[in-house]
Amino acid sequence: MTTAARGAQAPAVLVLEDGRSFRGRAYGAVGETFGEAVFSTGMTGYQETLTDPSCHRQVVVMTNPHIGNTGMNDEDAESSRIRAAGCVVRDPARTPSNWRSARSLDEDLRAQGVVGISGIDTRALTRHLRENGTMRAGIFSGAAVAEEAALLDRVRSAPPMSGADLTAEVTTRSGYVVPAVGTKRFTVVVIDLGVRGSTPHRLARLGAEVHVLPASATPEEVAAPEPDGVFLSEGPGDPGTADHPTALVRQVLERGTPLFAVGFGHQLLGRALGFPTRKLKHGHRGGNQPVQARNESGTWTGGKVEITSHNHGFAVDAPLDGVTETPYGRVEVSHICLNDSVVEGLRLLDRPAFSVQYHPEAGNGPDEPGQLFDRFTSLMEAERA
Repeated sequence: MTTAARGAQAPAVLVLEDGRSFRGRAYGAVGETFGEAVFSTGMTGYQETLTDPSCHRQVVVMTNPHIGNTGMNDEDAESSRIRAAGCVVRDPARTPSNWRSARSLDEDLRAQGVVGISGIDTRALTRHLRENGTMRAGIFSGAAVAEEAALLDRVRSAPPMSGADLTAEVTTRSGYVVPAVGTKRFTVVVIDLGVRGSTPHRLARLGAEVHVLPASATPEEVAAPEPDGVFLSEGPGDPGTADHPTALVRQVLERGTPLFAVGFGHQLLGRALGFPTRKLKHGHRGGNQPVQARNESGTWTGGKVEITSHNHGFAVDAPLDGVTETPYGRVEVSHICLNDSVVEGLRLLDRPAFSVQYHPEAGNGPDEPGQLFDRFTSLMEAERA
């Protein structure tokens, strides 16, 4: 699909499925790629964003105009490689400058065969996606640009994100264990739906021996380590297709094991509780999304506001006010997004389980929501007692 040849001066074009196109220069590998065009509003953290498994099969548009100035390092990646299908920037850094930089973003894109485009008006592209919604896109560079008459049809023939079952493409092939840091306090099973690399290590620093299992794990395999808690990870795709891991969630709820779900996992908890999920018009991506928590009185007025890191295009539809009766007891919405009132968290009142839509491990983004991991450990301590 791509070549690794340097294409800094090669012509490139980004074509959206509604027919709009943007011309620029090749950035990264030369060739072609297809995916869902989305925009990420973070001013920093492009390495974490591009390596996040939740970006699988997405063409990521960076809204910050200057990208690549801190290069790429060997510490901040959220997986073993770049997961995004394509990268769109306006003004790439000519030379990275950071004491941890090992190479440039352009070098990593080329080495991993990821096609990108630079030199386009990303502000205009972002406005277009905000107004018209995320849509399929293709990036073409080098010789592929000459076939312009056929490019739109090729973009429209690419698979859409709605209905996409991508969990099997990003989950670990076999289970592995991350040892607890210091004294072991808990055993936690992580169901890998596309887990970010920093998450198991965040749990390990809390004293958890972390058993990471593939999304295809059976209920018996989840129960085998005798976990004190189960963590349901982030991931890509349409939650409406993830029937097996949703069934696993129901098994965990029935056993009464403390459960903490984030991102895609939050959406699957919503499904397990009987709530529908839906695709958002343009989703939430970036490390600067405002989320409000329900306060102690059960109302939103005066609730704490956190700035959070997001990477999702689907949401749970649940009543924002009041309590809902489900097969697993009473449930309330615990967090909402202040930009569009999307459900950002669920709290079970009769079982030890809760979820948030955003990423509390701060990779990339602020560390304010890190207290959610402490809440998870408190649930495990209470159940053990």
